[in-house]
Amino acid sequence: MIERTELLRSFVDATEWKNAAWQPLAGDASRRRYTRLVNTNTRQSAMLMDAPPEYGEDVRPFLHVGSYLGDLGLSAPKTYASDETNGFLIIEDLGDTLFDQVCNSDPSLEWPLYKTAVEVLAQLVHANPIEKVPDYADQMTDLALSCYRWYADALTNHQTAGVVEACNAELEPLVASMGSGHSTILRDFHAQNLIWLPERTELKRVGLLDYQDAMLGHAPYDLVSLLKDARRDVSTNVRERAMAHFSVVAEIDRSELDRGAAICSAQRNMRILMIFARMSLHFKKPHYVDLIPRVWAHLMSDLQHPDLAALRKVVCETLPVPTPENLQVLRDKCGTVPTM
Repeated sequence: MIERTELLRSFVDATEWKNAAWQPLAGDASRRRYTRLVNTNTRQSAMLMDAPPEYGEDVRPFLHVGSYLGDLGLSAPKTYASDETNGFLIIEDLGDTLFDQVCNSDPSLEWPLYKTAVEVLAQLVHANPIEKVPDYADQMTDLALSCYRWYADALTNHQTAGVVEACNAELEPLVASMGSGHSTILRDFHAQNLIWLPERTELKRVGLLDYQDAMLGHAPYDLVSLLKDARRDVSTNVRERAMAHFSVVAEIDRSELDRGAAICSAQRNMRILMIFARMSLHFKKPHYVDLIPRVWAHLMSDLQHPDLAALRKVVCETLPVPTPENLQVLRDKCGTVPTM
């Protein structure tokens, strides 16, 4: 750690931010660490990203996707300095005005913000897709089924033999029925990764963060990431207006959109059950368990689509309901699964 700290300091010292004040920021679910660098004379600031390669972090996808988004005229942070080998970046500071905070402070702004975010997603649908990224359709089923490995196994003492195959038999054909997605999807497009920049114009008002895992996928994926947020409740009115608006601006038939959104959202929420359970069981972060009831509610809503009836039956029969008792089990087992 000392050696890495020295490397980081040397990286910053070789830039115009050498004499800046360092203000460490709270971390996220990843191994990346962020520090705000503030020029004490001009008060200008930048963000220092520390992404340790030894923990599997890689800044190159962030740079690649950021360049693509910037070329589309969207507000991805500009890069001021980089050390790809050691995983260090100094990037534009877009501020702290998260969509989540703005909407909670003034609910009347929820629709204007979400409407603009929806139009950003439509821009991605109409744009030429990003190159040199994986196809998410190839991974969707396996990632969804991983909820049995982490979430269900922890609550059933590994009594899930056979149920994964049963769920796969219903989920895989649904995913296959959508074909290969050809849109750029950012995969973590939600209110805590979006910055409101009211001083900018049009789509540039949406500051984009945490997009390094972008892939090619289905157009509704980021839409349901935004509207069925694991961390905040989007109002029913805004959710419905956003679906209708996306259908128009992305030029997707509404019935087709509703079906695709249900499949993408069900897959996504099954995957998030895995992630939040794993955050407690392996990464020793039990507070993620508190978010599981909302994710479960989203999943149950997704499964109401008529085309997902067979999947709904399997899921309801095989995935444990996140009762208070089951949630406590996930907390009590915090840090007890040392291997991934």
